[in-house]
Amino acid sequence: MEDIAKFAATIPATLEDKRGLYSIEFVVAERKAFLSKKRLTYKAQFRIDDEKRALRFTEHLKESGAGVSSGGDDMGPGFGFKKETYKTGTGPREGKIEEQLRLFGKEYSYTFDAATVRTAVEQMASKAGYSFAYELTAHGL
Repeated sequence: MEDIAKFAATIPATLEDKRGLYSIEFVVAERKAFLSKKRLTYKAQFRIDDEKRALRFTEHLKESGAGVSSGGDDMGPGFGFKKETYKTGTGPREGKIEEQLRLFGKEYSYTFDAATVRTAVEQMASKAGYSFAYELTAHGL
């Protein structure tokens, strides 16, 4: 865990521990428009099983936005403030999150490579004698 904490600090990313479920999270890109802002966030989660000497890992992208709305069915007439958060999904293969990053590349400008975090955590787990398993969703962790 010490090596992973040092790695997270170099990104820089937040590293949290919630009852043994660790998460590394950081903003990949932001997009600002008139009175609104959207943010693309990368989040990796993992659980370490010392008994089985295994690390289970998952990752996903999350886009969130906040800003002024010009009205509409969901807010009524006139102007208002709206905040929304939604997940873009997860994937069991390296290509899945890479495809999402390419898709978001049309809306955002960034140079993030998701494989960097996954590979670094996998190498640190292997160095410590732990197996590495990529999980489809965080629910399995």
